[in-house]
Amino acid sequence: MGEPKTVPTDADVHQFLDAAATARRREEGLRLAEIFGEVTGTDPVMWGPTMVGYGSFRYISRANPRTRGNWFKTGFSPRKAQLTFYGLNDLPEATALLPKLGTFTEGVSCVYAKKLDDLDLEVLRQLIAIAWSRADDPEATS
Repeated sequence: MGEPKTVPTDADVHQFLDAAATARRREEGLRLAEIFGEVTGTDPVMWGPTMVGYGSFRYISRANPRTRGNWFKTGFSPRKAQLTFYGLNDLPEATALLPKLGTFTEGVSCVYAKKLDDLDLEVLRQLIAIAWSRADDPEATS
């Protein structure tokens, strides 16, 4: 089994956010860093070249139990086409709350929004808190 491609790096989060593709994405990225920081009480870490992550947990893939690793509990990326959120839609409590978030689309493990103004920021804060409460997979071993 190969090493995961997306891992924490020493890259500077604020440099990454300052280099976002558009002024709006830069502003949204900085605002999201503020919100995620307030909710989690921790500093962000770059995961790979484009993902701003908060915390980490050990997991075992449901699809392939041989796939195990570490991932950030929650995070985001201010991508050019849309904002991408990680960890907001895979816990039961979050799934129930997600419809109140605003205008967004979903992928398997991501939530996408065209702009931050399309989202209810209080619901976003609640979803971040739910994701932040995630524990290590109970079957994961050190």
